[in-house]
Amino acid sequence: MKKISIPKHKSDHKVISLEMDASTFFDRAIKSLERHQYDKALKYFRLVLEKEPDNPANYCNVAGVLAELGNYQEANEILQVVLQDVDSEMVECYYYMANNSINMEAFEQAEDHLIEYLRLDPEGEYSEEAEEMLYMVAYEMGRLPKQLIAPLPGFREKHEEAEWHLEEGRFLQATELLEELAKENPDYLPTYHNLGLAYFYTGQLEKAREIVTTILEADPNNLHALCNLAILSQHEGNSDMTKGIMDMLKNLVPVQPAAAYKLAVTMGMLGEHQVAFELFTWLIKIDEQPEASLYHHAATAAVHVGRLSIAHRYWRRAAWLDPRSEIPKFYLEQMEIWMSDPDSIPSLTCYHYHLPFEEYMLKINQGENIEKVAMDYEKNSLLHTSLTWALNHGDRQTKMQVLTFMRWIKHKEAETLLRHFLRKPVEDDELKQIAFFALRHMDAEPPYEVLYNGQMLALEDSANSQEQKWQQVLACLLQNMDTYENAQLQDAKMLWDFLRQFSEIVIRKIEGMSAAIEYVVAKYYDLSLSQVQVAEKYKVAPSTVARNAKLILPLLHHYFKQI
Repeated sequence: MKKISIPKHKSDHKVISLEMDASTFFDRAIKSLERHQYDKALKYFRLVLEKEPDNPANYCNVAGVLAELGNYQEANEILQVVLQDVDSEMVECYYYMANNSINMEAFEQAEDHLIEYLRLDPEGEYSEEAEEMLYMVAYEMGRLPKQLIAPLPGFREKHEEAEWHLEEGRFLQATELLEELAKENPDYLPTYHNLGLAYFYTGQLEKAREIVTTILEADPNNLHALCNLAILSQHEGNSDMTKGIMDMLKNLVPVQPAAAYKLAVTMGMLGEHQVAFELFTWLIKIDEQPEASLYHHAATAAVHVGRLSIAHRYWRRAAWLDPRSEIPKFYLEQMEIWMSDPDSIPSLTCYHYHLPFEEYMLKINQGENIEKVAMDYEKNSLLHTSLTWALNHGDRQTKMQVLTFMRWIKHKEAETLLRHFLRKPVEDDELKQIAFFALRHMDAEPPYEVLYNGQMLALEDSANSQEQKWQQVLACLLQNMDTYENAQLQDAKMLWDFLRQFSEIVIRKIEGMSAAIEYVVAKYYDLSLSQVQVAEKYKVAPSTVARNAKLILPLLHHYFKQI
């Protein structure tokens, strides 16, 4: 075989040396982390630190990998160097040190770090988690925190109040507060996330989209905004955009529990139940004190992926953690049926900590066609079951919500359910008034048999009785003001009683008078409710609200003397 000669390199060829800068080592460190090669990642991050010793983020990266390797004390020593010698204003190091101290079960040390972090940055990125951790470590030590947190700044107090309004379904109040907060502190992103949700829940989809777009223009990778955009796109029927965002979100591996929770709920709402189940399961494992709502979310996802025994266990845990709630009790009762007959399992679209019918009320608040929502009553067995169950087993507030919702369902079974409710001896008169109004609203044929003071009465819907009309006004008010605070509702009832007894107002339209009373009470409490908004709520003309409000307003100074 003929040999092939390979020419030698000429001696004048120069060898080019490869410059290894900080970014090269940083890229290698990140790749090592992605492969879970923590020893290699630590070596590369240390080389980055040698190249850029004045960058505090490099120290934090080294400390983070040391913590992953279980070297918590060494990680804290490096974080102390950051605070003492590199950047004393990088106060989040106290939060990181607290996490490491907890892992070492050095709870008093963790407590000191958390208090220092909250003192220096009470509205910081990790302030909410730090507050929760502070009480958690104190619980581990069997006492209250040795130095209670100073009162929250007014901004944070108002933001927490707005979040509470959102959770309770008071979307108008939440929107008003959040709009104020956005003006006061335009750089605080959580305000915009919640304001976007408030707009979404009240059907102001254009405003919701504007907020999401603004956030993503400033931060294209913002997880909360991407999740909200995916849900908004699905609601608008933009399937291509929803799929594109969803495919991107499925590949994310969030490290922070709050981010993982947001992603899990979003994946569940978009139908990616396996992803949701894995995330919720992980959150339960890492959370030392999981809340009942987290177990509910995980159980919902478990049903969707066929893990019924796990779902049953999670709902039992939720019932134990939240014994007053009707939600886990309802689902546990359904689980007995589903486990014996898996084919009877309906589609669980609700990933919120709600009963199924509350999800439909939310859709109505978002502006969805009421007739369309009511039509689901016929084909959605879970909706029908939850309404029946809640009227029989729910607390008073739950029953009021059910009766409020049922006035939109013009169906024979719903009518029968309401007529049966009027004949029950254990229900109070106010709830029966709401049931009576719901029957009237769905155009059920009178008479309506009501058990009152041990006697069965047959009520006719006579349009000639002013007293009867005032009773219908009260029932209408109770239905539509069910999300108000108790003091506000009591004032509405007292104003109604004062007008009924002492005014000479002739009621032309039940809903118009009810709308006017709510409007007047809302204005008295400085709530954000216009005549147009309340008119839409009661399905009357704004001029009707204005006319009735003008009749009420001159009598108000007499009324306020009464209260």
